[in-house]
Order: sequence, then structure tokens, then C-alpha cells
Amino acid sequence: MKKLLATLALFALVSSPALAAEGPVIGQPAPAFTATDSNGKTVSLADQKGKTVVLEWTNDGCPFVQKHYESGNMQSLQKAAAADGVVWFSVISSAAGKQGHVDGEGANKLTADRNAAPTAVLLDESGVVGKAYGAKTTPHMFIIDKDGILAYRGAIDSIPSPDKADVEKAEKYVANALADLKAGRPVATADTQAYGCGVKYKD
Repeated sequence: MKKLLATLALFALVSSPALAAEGPVIGQPAPAFTATDSNGKTVSLADQKGKTVVLEWTNDGCPFVQKHYESGNMQSLQKAAAADGVVWFSVISSAAGKQGHVDGEGANKLTADRNAAPTAVLLDESGVVGKAYGAKTTPHMFIIDKDGILAYRGAIDSIPSPDKADVEKAEKYVANALADLKAGRPVATADTQAYGCGVKYKD
């Protein structure tokens, strides 16, 4: 089992695709985007003005994503965020024919089957949104504050493993960042190293 975990961890480190840019900078405006959600609705960041927004890159075939959904951790975060008026977008940037790619119906089934609670699931098959943010792994997390400024980017937590037992032991980066923003404090840990499977971009 230890060998398997080590292999998965190595995969997470080497499988991330090279991107043209590293993405937005903490403390700077988050990249504007418009995308189609799993119900065919057009969604834009501009429409979320005045709200805190979480972007969660996801791929249901990735063991690191499965860790957080099978443990219930991701759903708990989503529901707590919603209770605080936070907008949560799960983003699927897997290209057609690649792991994690689903259509709208498939995305909605995943949401229902996992009892997930995102505000919406955004289908980014072209990878335009993912590359604008420099999203490299699943999960890869970004938090945008009420002024449209990037307040957090990186890992969901501090233990880069696919083991569900590690969820409770980890430092909870995203939960802590949201708590800081809710309290009107600067995010104490704003930029961390994301871990997971490489985003399955088109190219």
C-alpha cells in the first residue's frame, strides 16, 4: 500500500501539464470568465460581484478527488460555504475522450450521486477557464473575494495523499481561508502547492 501511495503521489507531481502561464496572482483581480454550466446556463464571474467565489477543479476519476468526496469532506465544505452565502463552482476541464470528461447530464448525475452541493458545475472542455487560472491538478482550489480579488490558490489541505484517513489530520487550507474572509481578516495562508492528478486538458 505504501508503494502504491508513493506512486500516486509521484504521479501527482509529474502529471501536471505545462501551461503557458502560471495563472493569477494573489492580491490581484481574478481572471474574468464566462462558461456554460451542467444545465446549459451561461455563468460569468462578473455576475458574482459582491460575493465570495470558490473554484474547485475536479475529475471524478482521480483518486485525490475521490478521497475528498468519498470522505464527505468536499461536500461538507460546499454546504458550509453555501450557508455563508459563498458561490461554489466545480469546474471540469477534462477534454473529450479524457479521464473525468462528462456532459451536462453526467455532471448532474455525479452531483446527485455524491450528494455534492456546488452552486453550479462548469463545463470547461476547451480548457480556457482552467488555463486562465493556471489550474494544474484535481483538486486545485481558488478563492475570489467579494471585490473580485484572488485571495487563495492551491491545495484543499496540507496532506498530498489519496488516503481518506488523512483528511482529518490535515491543515484545512480552504476552510481556513474562507473563515478568514468571513471574519474580515487577510487570508493567513494564501498560496500553497496544489496536489492531485494533472488536469486532462485538450492539449
